[in-house]
This record gives sequence, C-alpha cells and structure tokens, in this order.
Amino acid sequence: MPETRLDTERVRAARRVIDPVFLDTPIYRCDALEPALGCAVSIKLETANPVRSFKGRGTELIASGLGSGSVVCASAGNLGQALAWSGRTRGLDVTVVASHAAPAAKLDRIRALGARLELVDGDFDSARDRAAEIARCDGIRLVEDSLDVETCEGAGTIGLELVERAPSADVVLVALGGGAMATGIGHVLKDLAPGVQVVCVQPAGAPAMTLSFRERRVVTTESTDTIADGVAGRRPIPEVLDDLLLTADDAVLVQEASIVAGVRLLFEHAGLVAEPSAALGVAALLEDRDRFAGLHVVTVVCGGNVDPDAFGRWVGHPRTPRPT
Repeated sequence: MPETRLDTERVRAARRVIDPVFLDTPIYRCDALEPALGCAVSIKLETANPVRSFKGRGTELIASGLGSGSVVCASAGNLGQALAWSGRTRGLDVTVVASHAAPAAKLDRIRALGARLELVDGDFDSARDRAAEIARCDGIRLVEDSLDVETCEGAGTIGLELVERAPSADVVLVALGGGAMATGIGHVLKDLAPGVQVVCVQPAGAPAMTLSFRERRVVTTESTDTIADGVAGRRPIPEVLDDLLLTADDAVLVQEASIVAGVRLLFEHAGLVAEPSAALGVAALLEDRDRFAGLHVVTVVCGGNVDPDAFGRWVGHPRTPRPT
C-alpha cells in the first residue's frame, strides 16, 4: 500500500496561507434534525464564505503559490468559482472549463468573478479532457482538483477545525466525488483523532469512487445519473484512490430520493440552502438509522450553490415523514 501524499504539518501551515474568510466555519449541534435522523447531529457549515463551498480552501493554497500567470481547471461549478475568486485577488488569468449541463447559477457566478468560461458538450470528465488540452496547448498551469495535493490539504484544514471544535464526534460524514475533501479531512482525523470514523457518501447514480474504494482498484463508469452534480465523476484518479484507502473507514451509496429528502430536511430544520452534494451525509443517516443510532455524527455541508428553480422543486416535495 503506498503512503499517503498528504502531510499534517503542511495542513497546519495552510492555515497561514488561506484567506481567513474561508477558515473557522460554523460547527454546531442541530437538535432540530435529530428526531428525523435518530442520532446526535452536528453540522459543519462550509457554505458561509464568498464562494459558498469548501473549495476556496484549496484554491487559496494553489493561487498563493503561483504568484502570477494563467491557470485552467475543469469544474462542475464550485472549484471554478473558488479558483476565479482566489485568482482575482492575486491577478491570475483564470480559465474554467465546464459542461453545458452544469447548473446555470454556478456558471453565472464563475463569469461574475471574472474568469473566462468555456463550455463543452458531455459531462465533467469531458471538461477534464478539454482543460488538459488547453493547458498543454497554451503552456499554462492545469489545476486538477484532488490530484493537486493542495486541494486535499486545503480541505484538510476542515479536519483540524473538527478536531478542535467537535472532540465528542464519533463519525464524520463526508461527500465523496473526486476525493479532495474526503482525503483531506480523513488524513487529519486519522492522524489526530483516530477514534473518529470517516464515512464517505456518494450517490448511487455516480458510484465510481465508492466502487473503486470497495474493490481497491480504479473502477470507471460509462455515465452518471444524479442531481448531485458536484460529485458526478466517472473516472477516479489512481493517486487519490490510494490516499482514500488510507484515510477513509467506509464509503456508502445513497439513493436520489434520500438526497432530495436531505436537501429538504436541511432547509426545513436547519434553515440551510444546501446543494445536493452537501446533503449526502443527511441522506446516509436517513437510509441507515440503525448504524448511527446513539452516536454523535458530524455531517459536512460542503456547498450551497443551487439553481433556484430546482431547489424550489426539491423543498416543495411532500414533507419527510416524522418518526412515530
């Protein structure tokens, strides 16, 4: 088994580089959620920042090390916003490649932050291919989420905050897509709080990384079918899978109906606007109440960039049944 690429001391050092606007995000016990979920629930709120997702922690590290020049990335929406924000404050020329199918609200925000936006047919992995082509042809820096260790170690600062401010946690639920957040948080917890379980959550409609974790080898899929666009990748990165195998205790898949119910519960009981990827932890609690009963569970609400019309449909569904 390879050693992890992550280093806790570098994660600690990242705090001195990342703009404080992204650090020390709220974490609090949410009693209102507990009757519906059957356990003690704390929320780590990663939407309370200028780009409404955790991605700014990683892009701050990357942008601070570049100084000047041009960069390109592929994005489902949140990384592009974060890189545009970090690049704008440092004078970087940022190009973001995204799918035409990405949520319009995310694409509009990328443009508003001053990045050049190129849209491609296909899905996120098609955007990855195009971003790599641009970097190769133009000779500029390609920012690859999860493969660039800075994106993982930036997310690892969330783990430091959990260790400091949620010492009673038994389980941390982390959305799993490319793996930056899962490996970053997981590495820090395994190092500093090894008794805490790190459980990754992915949609059943985009299962590639979870299948890879379970089989301990890269498993790709032909397509994805999920509303959780932020985690809808088909081709796991081998180096990130190696990290994940060292830092996560489990990876589970959840159904679309549970994701919608999670978005609605966070809105109804916590007053939060969460994108589907950010509701994956709640979905996992809904689907396996017995597993988490009696435990203190922290779920990371990792993004809040949603299309208003879609969000209205999700929260307008019939209310989640209350336990009897």
